[in-house]
Amino acid sequence: MDTLTRMRAFIDVVEAEGFSAAARKIGRSKALLSKYVRELEDDLGVRLLNRTTRQFSLTESGHTYYHRATEILRELDDLQDSISESSGDVRGKIKLTAPRSFADASLGMSLIDFCADHPEIALDIHLDDRFVDLVEEGFDLAIRITRLQDSSLIAKRLSAFHTVVCASPDLIARLGMPETPEQLREMPCIIDTNSRSRNNWQFRNQDGSMMTVAIRGPLEVNSPLTTMAATVKGLGFSVLPRFVADGELNKGTLVPVLLDYMLNDGGIYAIYPHRTYLPAKVRLLVDYLAKWFKDNPCKELTNDEA
Repeated sequence: MDTLTRMRAFIDVVEAEGFSAAARKIGRSKALLSKYVRELEDDLGVRLLNRTTRQFSLTESGHTYYHRATEILRELDDLQDSISESSGDVRGKIKLTAPRSFADASLGMSLIDFCADHPEIALDIHLDDRFVDLVEEGFDLAIRITRLQDSSLIAKRLSAFHTVVCASPDLIARLGMPETPEQLREMPCIIDTNSRSRNNWQFRNQDGSMMTVAIRGPLEVNSPLTTMAATVKGLGFSVLPRFVADGELNKGTLVPVLLDYMLNDGGIYAIYPHRTYLPAKVRLLVDYLAKWFKDNPCKELTNDEA
């Protein structure tokens, strides 16, 4: 049995966080994966995994080996991609991460459409609202919704990204329509803790200067969908991605407020690590997403629509 096979088995087990989960994911037996990892440890002369019937963890040597092995296999896969590309045959698997709100909204169709149009490429999609380290965790690509900051990563802007402050008609009837962001300090607000601003919402004054308003309210949750549901229920004002709020805005169950003060300078980006060679399959996906968002643009809400 060659070292690469054992190495891949070890990585599969680590990323699935267990032998049983890895066996289910890749379609091999738990006993076979255990055999490969044990043989790898014997060859290296060190223990890579601490494993009992209830616990699973990497040893210090296991951490080191996992990160180096992931880099080595990625380079080998990239080499294979480069050869396949030269023959016109682009295939393989792309490991990508995206926010849950992206996949749950209509924008998630961009990835589904890609799978339908390119059955030779498999997408391994990890939905996570945390800031994933692409290099450390072995991702080929990330979809991020953000104001882009300096980074060692490469980013391609796919689309504009707009947020909107919303409230239910009943809440506005009870408390009144806020005319300035400062008025939100005295009103209940729903806080999406995924947002970098959390309970310090940022706005832009009419003169272009920035304004931060500290808000509070009855609910904090790390989900824009739950935030929206609480807003529809009348628990408070909230800041929502436009692509999340669109349906409720169109139905009139949410009302946009303070449109003239919104920043709306963020974007939706495809982000990938610096590499000597960008795999053809990744470039194909990035180009596909760029065209998909061009054909399906995210619209900004204006006062005329409100």
